[in-house]
Amino acid sequence: MALLQIDNRQARHLWLSAQGIDRAPTGPLDLPEIIRQLGFVQLDTIQVVSRAHHHILWSRNQNYREPMLDRLMARDRAVFEHFTHDASVLPMEFLPMWRRQFQRKQAQLDRAGWFKGLPDKPERDAIKARIEREGPLSTHAFDTKVEGKREMWARPPHKKALDYMWYSGELATCHRVNFTKYYDLAERVFPAALSEVALTDEAQIDWLCRAALDRIGVGTSGEIQQFWDAASAQEVKAWLGRAKTDLQEVEVQTAKGDWVTAFAPTNLEDRLAGVASPTSRLRILNPFDPVVRDRKRLFRLFGFDYRNEMFVPAAKRLWGYYVFPILEGDRFVGRIELKADRKKSLLTVVNFWPEPGVQWSARRFGKLDAELQRLARFVGGDTITWSKVIPI
Repeated sequence: MALLQIDNRQARHLWLSAQGIDRAPTGPLDLPEIIRQLGFVQLDTIQVVSRAHHHILWSRNQNYREPMLDRLMARDRAVFEHFTHDASVLPMEFLPMWRRQFQRKQAQLDRAGWFKGLPDKPERDAIKARIEREGPLSTHAFDTKVEGKREMWARPPHKKALDYMWYSGELATCHRVNFTKYYDLAERVFPAALSEVALTDEAQIDWLCRAALDRIGVGTSGEIQQFWDAASAQEVKAWLGRAKTDLQEVEVQTAKGDWVTAFAPTNLEDRLAGVASPTSRLRILNPFDPVVRDRKRLFRLFGFDYRNEMFVPAAKRLWGYYVFPILEGDRFVGRIELKADRKKSLLTVVNFWPEPGVQWSARRFGKLDAELQRLARFVGGDTITWSKVIPI
């Protein structure tokens, strides 16, 4: 029996729809639902314009404002922080399915030497006892110093202890102040009703794989595994063997016209029938947006070769320090480097690159200007300047 074939345009539309970026980012804001649909939102400390997590949420609904996520965590306890492929916020209701990841991630980092020089258990217990007495504390409340050579990512002993207990689920992020994390006892952050739910390891893996596939629409074994990065490649392959009656193999056309075999839910045809063409509104996406995070998938579906270069030496960068992809409809039409000066209410276009073969008419530049104006308002800016003159 021939496999269901999904042409490239269908695949693009399905992916953008699954990621909530196919429609105009307007209308009533349901922040918990946006995060639930995405599965997680990656956190990042860099604030060139707006931190990644805020920009990602704003891209889905432009009624979002930066303080809203902090309230959702600190006041409403609707989300929690932990590690997917990177530090992220996840819906609190996912907690029972995340239990394996607490121990898995801690053990993974331990093997990698991340906790070399970790304080012993009595010292860690003393830190927990202090948090119990005093309430949530940040790393600034402790005064141990980095031991030995000061290398990149070096951390003092108390920070290693806090991280070790955070990864294992003994401690949890209570709230953040200016992005500084405050640690509290997990039992004071995680609802008891969710903490008491006990799922087998197999049940957790089953949920993780199904939830990942639902959020990518269609994907290879590697893409299912990479979505959460909370199960190994071997565990995902074993799951595919167990769940094969609930899945179907399909062929997905790449941007180059090739065909790749992938997996999809059995109701994929119904889902494809309900997917509309994406809005033609031009969007400036964050470099950590889930639409572009998986660079291999991005290139395969869109033919868009993109990389983050903030950790690349300036002389070796192809583009710039913090470059935003520009999406219009179902294709990427350019890249733009931006910088915000919030004190001066200023958004500066540092550089701009159209994609090869894309004609930038006055109308398209008008759409870009409209999106720049919206982004400037989001970060409190009222003036946009261009460092580089772009001929229209």
